[in-house]
Amino acid sequence: MSSAQDITRKAKSNLAIALTCLPEQRKQDMVVFYAFCRVIDDLADDLELPIEQRRKSLQQWREGIAEGFQNPDELQQQIIRLIEDYDISRQPFLDLIDGCSSDLEPQSFQTWGDLERYTYQVASCVGLVSIRIFGCKHPDSETYAVALGHALQITNILRDVHEDLDNGGRIYLPTEDLERAGLSEQHLRDHVHDERFISMMNGLADRAEAYYQKAQDHLRTQDAKALKAAEAMRKIYHTLLLKMRRDQFKVFDQRYSVSKFRKALILLRTMLP
Repeated sequence: MSSAQDITRKAKSNLAIALTCLPEQRKQDMVVFYAFCRVIDDLADDLELPIEQRRKSLQQWREGIAEGFQNPDELQQQIIRLIEDYDISRQPFLDLIDGCSSDLEPQSFQTWGDLERYTYQVASCVGLVSIRIFGCKHPDSETYAVALGHALQITNILRDVHEDLDNGGRIYLPTEDLERAGLSEQHLRDHVHDERFISMMNGLADRAEAYYQKAQDHLRTQDAKALKAAEAMRKIYHTLLLKMRRDQFKVFDQRYSVSKFRKALILLRTMLP
């Protein structure tokens, strides 16, 4: 398996930019944790591998974290060290594996609550681990982490509507939201982009906005320095959400992103005292 550094570099994630806010050791530990997240997510998404092979690999990771690895590779050894060094609960790691495992086959989300449970597993639990590595102390930082995880993942879902359809026909938009707008999953497959679609996307964006605000409301002075990397992520993804809204969510025609210059500017402003 590639090293944590290699996995993180190849992913070209916004996180790599945000991590420059961290002290060196914490940054390296976050690189290890991100590599774990990337490996688990890739196992769920790699359509070139037989589904049973992916399911078995994810289950081996789950059993290894819950009960101990028999012959751990380098990354598995590093993850166990992180759990022990930072005294992190194993549950968020298991939640992430369960959330990604649910993506092995196309799934649908009937209600907003169904989607919210999923975004907790694949994003909020990542935040709960991250704040331990960041060195957060205030109890409100857990609320911050959970809220920000929801916000980031909803933003990703809105951006990736087209990409997810192409990746195994995945649809993460709640059925009740589609039906309320007078849309169906077939409308999405047909790339229908009209007032109904824009209204539905704005409604989901409102939910993301509420989570961004909740995170901001629970940012405490005691942990402000420790959360600079998370704040950079919040600002980058919130900028992305606003960009999509201004453009009326033309997600079938393009994949939205924030320019490198804008990201650098956000990072610089975040790092200032």
